[in-house]
Amino acid sequence: MDYTTLNRGGRSIPVIKAEALVVGTGAASLNAAHELHRLGVDVIIVTEGIKMGTSRNTGSDKQTYYKLQLTGGDPDSVEAMAKSLFAGGSMQGDLALMEAANSANAFFKLVSLGVPFPQNEYGEFVGYRTDHDMTRRATSCGPLTSKYMTECLEAAVEASGISILDGARVIGMLKSPEGACVGAAAISADCVTEENPMGLIYINAGAVVYGVGGPSAIYASSVYPQSQTCAHGAAFMAGASGVNLTESQYGIASLDFRWNLSGSYQQVLPRYFSVDENGTEYDFLADAIPDGLDRLSAVFLKGYEWPFDPARSSEGSSRVDMAVYGEKMRGRRVFMDFLSNDSALDAVGYPENAKEYLSQSDAIEATPLDRLMKLNPKAYQLYLDHGIDLAKEPLEIGVCAQHNNGGLECDARYMSPTLANFYPIGEAAGIFGVRRPGGSALNSTQVSSMRAARSIAENRVQIYDITALPFDSCAEEMLSMFAPGNMSLCDILEERRRFGERMDKAGAFIRRKDQVVEAICDVKRELDTFTETHHTKDVRSFIELCINYDVLVTQYVYLSAIKAYIDHGGLSRGSYLIDGNAQLDTTHSGLVCRVKLSGGDIEAQWMPVRPIPESEQWFEKVYNRQK
Repeated sequence: MDYTTLNRGGRSIPVIKAEALVVGTGAASLNAAHELHRLGVDVIIVTEGIKMGTSRNTGSDKQTYYKLQLTGGDPDSVEAMAKSLFAGGSMQGDLALMEAANSANAFFKLVSLGVPFPQNEYGEFVGYRTDHDMTRRATSCGPLTSKYMTECLEAAVEASGISILDGARVIGMLKSPEGACVGAAAISADCVTEENPMGLIYINAGAVVYGVGGPSAIYASSVYPQSQTCAHGAAFMAGASGVNLTESQYGIASLDFRWNLSGSYQQVLPRYFSVDENGTEYDFLADAIPDGLDRLSAVFLKGYEWPFDPARSSEGSSRVDMAVYGEKMRGRRVFMDFLSNDSALDAVGYPENAKEYLSQSDAIEATPLDRLMKLNPKAYQLYLDHGIDLAKEPLEIGVCAQHNNGGLECDARYMSPTLANFYPIGEAAGIFGVRRPGGSALNSTQVSSMRAARSIAENRVQIYDITALPFDSCAEEMLSMFAPGNMSLCDILEERRRFGERMDKAGAFIRRKDQVVEAICDVKRELDTFTETHHTKDVRSFIELCINYDVLVTQYVYLSAIKAYIDHGGLSRGSYLIDGNAQLDTTHSGLVCRVKLSGGDIEAQWMPVRPIPESEQWFEKVYNRQK
């Protein structure tokens, strides 16, 4: 990488130039970089850590990839898949069509790179049903599908010789006087010099592709890996808008090792129990769902219906989530046990749905662990690889944040409509609405990155020379925190935990307006004085301070979006309850709420969704307009 130097504010700051900057090294970012390079665009990747992030470190019992159906005799089409995505509510129709139309192309690229999606003896990519979908578009490589994707994409990036600046945290966007994104400011310990003691570095680019994942650290109860934090605040501060920020998914997950407990983990019918501070054990699920067959059926269905759903909170499978949450509110620890059965199994036997599934899978066995070993031994091995033996100990669990269906707004080119030349992709992008088929997020990492790269290649902009530009970056206020102070790393991380617990209380799957308003006031008050009261001269601690500031900005925007939804008459939907009421929203599925940070305040705008467009299907017309 070639550097120039910019002298500003008494600092000597290295500057890198590239046609495109890709932030992150998850499945979306790596694919974006590879596609940009393939299309002849000079690209650089900046990442906090190549091995960090959600794609590399998360999954489920068999992590799902959702794509156009490629097996058997069931009919499918691009239009049908687009309608399935669009049907979730509050999703833009052009994005639904884009995600469907490019799914096969993106999927087969992964296959060509070596991702081991299973095929039958005739070469068909067999599939299965996933949550919020009745087709068999879902496929999986097992618990680590997205890890395999990143590994194969990383190998492709390395083979292409793409430059990677590792160990650098992006803290702000660089903007031209016209308001376009012209790069990013980052902090890297490798860039620390006597003239640049904080390790500041500028990346000057014609386009920024932002693949930083979900806003993980805004929650304390989270399935996101601890190595992933939050970087949405930098985009909000630069003027990028957000959409559907209200629509996160929540579900039952293990706590010591953060992992979704969906699919096989529920289908083998584990026993749930809780423990109070005195060690007394409670069969709480039997109290919540007294009928034995009903209780076992609800647990089994959590495999298919993992996200909490208010529509299932009174009679369906989400009663399990509510019961777990109730125990946590009583101050008890909650566990799933794979060594013994729920007492109902011996008393009344298997419910019909579980009996049929386990029989077809040759998994009718004596204990949940025995059933898991027959049904999905990789799911057992996964925990063993992380030091947890399900044959010896139960799993401590909670209802945790897992995925944000909304995010940073993008148009049909996957560019922000309020920040030119800025392309959010993957989970950072606000692609989905209220519901989405399980596994469609992995498809989106590939489609969004592929389409963003193509848009950048087809609409190249001249790199704005920041060395001649008298402007302050969006990060300038944060740079003032690099000063003598008494903030230790332990203090900073403890403060982040406190921030997350506040979001758990006000903005997770149980939401009450008074608590949301109180949390907004608390966050805003802390934001107003944060850079004045938080200082350190240690570079590592400074990076963590910048993350905390980003978390606060993101919480402020997300909580404000939740308040805007409630103020607009929004009721329970998606994966959350409003004011504890299971009455479902029926008026907002055709709308999206755009929120934007402006001068310290939040602007909220309600807009109708764009319908699925009527695409050109006449071959000769499409053929003749090809370049």
